[in-house]
Amino acid sequence: MPRRIEKLREADPKELAVRQRELAEQVFRLKFQMSTGQGEALKRLREAKKDLARVQTLLREQEIGKSRNSK
Repeated sequence: MPRRIEKLREADPKELAVRQRELAEQVFRLKFQMSTGQGEALKRLREAKKDLARVQTLLREQEIGKSRNSK
């Protein structure tokens, strides 16, 4: 897991925003698969939700960092 976050930290905000959209779409698709009874999607759904949260956290950290630097 530490490698995942380090790899994401190296990305610029535009790349993170694209990744966020991709993950949100993936979570939606996996939820749909779960509703149709495809149980093997559960593990992938959990991982996608965690990755999405990581990306959102990094975007928020960058946003806060910019606002502090501009003051």
